[in-house]
Amino acid sequence: MIEKPVNHIDTLIIRCPNWVGDIVMAIPALDCFRDSFPETKIIGIVKKNAQGILRDGPWFDGFIDCDDKSWAGFWRMTEQIRDYKADMAVLLSNSVRSALSVWLGRVKNIYGYRRNFRGIFLRGGPKPVRNNYRIVPMPTAEYYLGICRWLGLNVPETIQPRLFINQEILKRAESLFEKYGIRKNDLVIGLNPGASFGASKCWPPEHFAELAELCEKELGAKILLLSGPGEEPIAQAILKKSRADIINTYDDKVDLELLKPVVRRCNLLITNDTGPRHYAVALDIPVVVIMGPTNPRYTATNLDRTTVIRKEMDCSPCHKKICPREHQCMTEITAAEVFTAATKLLKEQN
Repeated sequence: MIEKPVNHIDTLIIRCPNWVGDIVMAIPALDCFRDSFPETKIIGIVKKNAQGILRDGPWFDGFIDCDDKSWAGFWRMTEQIRDYKADMAVLLSNSVRSALSVWLGRVKNIYGYRRNFRGIFLRGGPKPVRNNYRIVPMPTAEYYLGICRWLGLNVPETIQPRLFINQEILKRAESLFEKYGIRKNDLVIGLNPGASFGASKCWPPEHFAELAELCEKELGAKILLLSGPGEEPIAQAILKKSRADIINTYDDKVDLELLKPVVRRCNLLITNDTGPRHYAVALDIPVVVIMGPTNPRYTATNLDRTTVIRKEMDCSPCHKKICPREHQCMTEITAAEVFTAATKLLKEQN
């Protein structure tokens, strides 16, 4: 039997998604929960390295480290869930493991999408829309809000995500900009060439290298190269192939919290279809997205200041981490094509 949640909730636990972009796209749903339960203690289960995305926002009163890749981490997380004695939990992730950890954490009222055979752990929740047994792709932000609607909460009319930055992080960012020689009136274009999902999402380094040269020569822009853990080879390949004077941020270890003011300083971000794309949307920064193997329907919201460039192939969208063919969906997108889209977007914002 599916039941609606309890009326009085002292403590609510929300299991957040794992991917950076998904966390940002979940923010409208987090807004809905905070607005609906203003006096409730809300605890977020979030990967430790991703908590900085949400820190300083109004959504959570505390965090539990999401560390369920090992049994030791799983049980440690479960014990922390038990300590809160929560009245209710909401799962924004889709895995059975996320449901099991909260159930073993002795939360009786668990809600989330009823999929992946995890319904035995849930008190209730919506079912994803299917067509011929296959889940129909929909904007991720709307997908998360579907749980709010099922619970009978008042969903906001606008679903624009937002990010918050504290003064300490702002000062750290200002120190970086001073180090990089970035002045107040400089035109700054950020390039984000990596993707933690896999190589299939990555536009070739030589294309980014050529694009950097175009942006510097034609626009007089300062080029800020963004790269995260494990992406140094991509950054080095771009630096080696480009004659542009590129500012490489890799050695400064810009984490997901510091990345917020760094992206906000950019006049334009050019990126693969990955987390920083959604930072730009939340911070109202124009963004050109180079998209290959992913389905654009999952991110088809808040596109007012976004230009998506993709090539329709007979194999796309495949959602494979490594391309089994010749990666034409990305290699056939030229630097000139991306530069044209970038200059058009910049002009539209002025």
